[in-house]
Amino acid sequence: MELYNYFRSSASYRVRIALALKGLSYDYKAVHIANNEQFAESYAAVSAARLVPLLRDGEQVITQSMAIIEYLDETHPQPALLPADAPGRARVRALAQDVACEIHPLNNLRVLRYLVNSLKVSEEDKDRWYRHWVETGLEAVERQLAAQPARYCHGDTPTLADCVLVPQIFNAQRFKCRTDHVPQVMRVYDACMRLDAFEKTRPEACPDAF
Repeated sequence: MELYNYFRSSASYRVRIALALKGLSYDYKAVHIANNEQFAESYAAVSAARLVPLLRDGEQVITQSMAIIEYLDETHPQPALLPADAPGRARVRALAQDVACEIHPLNNLRVLRYLVNSLKVSEEDKDRWYRHWVETGLEAVERQLAAQPARYCHGDTPTLADCVLVPQIFNAQRFKCRTDHVPQVMRVYDACMRLDAFEKTRPEACPDAF
């Protein structure tokens, strides 16, 4: 398998965690999106969307981080990243989407660049925008975790939801967002970071980190 990704991409980090949890080896293919390498013709030949992450597994090419993780879960079922029961799977997917669909799209690099370069938003206001959506978005996750507390987001083993939550906390810390108002979120984050799959795939541990 080959994973095209960028060390600071939280979507890429999600997939690295999933691969590590499943003990799967892969070739790390760095695409430096801060330097616009995703728009190079060499990558365009691989990715029609010109986004990361992208997983190539033999003849299969899969894009979008959560689709990649579910593909891995179906092709390498153990350890499972989705619960066996339908209500559990729905809850885990909902928690993952609270981050991947409600927080992350408002704060990815394309959006931040547009705010600064096209709308002429100041760096200070851009950071305030970032912190607002992260801090309020995590409050929704906090309420759900508090309603059904467990060691991880759902139960006693990491799931898709944990793969998505941890990279968002990395970004929150990088941009100096408040996290003291989400103790359940941070408790789950701390539990995850005690596992090698989360710790060893963190951005600063990647081969393209600088």
